[in-house]
Amino acid sequence: MITKDNILATAKQTILSESKSIAKLIDFLTDDFAKATEIIFNSRGRLIVTGIGKSAIIAQKIVASMNSTGTPSMFLHASEAIHGDLGMVQPEDVVICISKSGNSPEIKVLVPILKRFGNTLIAITGNMTSFLAKGSDYVLNTTIDAEACPINLAPTNSTTAQLVMGDALTVCLMEMRGFKSEDFAKYHPGGALGKKLLLRVGDMLDQTHKPTVSPDSSIKKVIFEISEKRLGVTAVVENNKVIGIITDGDIRRMLNDRDTFVDLTAKDIMTKNPKMIQLTDMVVDALNILEDFSITQLVVIDQDEYKGVLHLHDILKEGIV
Repeated sequence: MITKDNILATAKQTILSESKSIAKLIDFLTDDFAKATEIIFNSRGRLIVTGIGKSAIIAQKIVASMNSTGTPSMFLHASEAIHGDLGMVQPEDVVICISKSGNSPEIKVLVPILKRFGNTLIAITGNMTSFLAKGSDYVLNTTIDAEACPINLAPTNSTTAQLVMGDALTVCLMEMRGFKSEDFAKYHPGGALGKKLLLRVGDMLDQTHKPTVSPDSSIKKVIFEISEKRLGVTAVVENNKVIGIITDGDIRRMLNDRDTFVDLTAKDIMTKNPKMIQLTDMVVDALNILEDFSITQLVVIDQDEYKGVLHLHDILKEGIV
């Protein structure tokens, strides 16, 4: 009878088995790894990553990681390669071929062709005496003792080892390129990270609806401006420069403290020296200010000129948080 304890025990054993296989990769790193990385880095062409079966899926992931970190890469399915797709391989391209056994029929056809093309061939394989290993310029060893599955057949430890070796290549190339978060954002402009690193305050500020009152504006005018612009705040502006702000909280506190406000003007209840940010600053910097001071609105200026109010909700709608 299968019990919860049996399930958890199997899961733990699988994770432990894969972690041990990964740990052993450290001992397999040789000069071939360093030279292969340098070849890819110095290549004027692209990185072509090929494989078949589960290795092909790993190849696609490596290509995705490389492309997003500055190494132009393409996936080539080993089976399709020998049926016409080899046309995508250009003379200056570097090819990584991934195969656990290194002896599959497709690999045995593909390797000699790539060598005739003159491309540098890098193997990621778990069989150092295989056809692939012997035919490659550089070999990255991903040998495992056994798969994690109970019948030692389903690719588990082997594909994990391939994936980790690919990640190691990716990270090394990132460091060699001096790849930074700003570079990463260029390739991920639609994601939250890309927006954090690329979006500027001016890109999302609505400058057509900027709440504004003068220092001598009546409280009635102030309340009307806050309500109409629906930002919960208005800037007090003189000569197009912000001298203070009034929030809906300021209005409530004033009403609690006074029975009448007919004799008051905006400058009497405004908060001087409000938190402000430049139009050209990054939205993530605006978010940090809002969080640091536990506020929801931020006055936006261009040099000293008032441009509008950025609200926390605007940032949330962009999916940055």
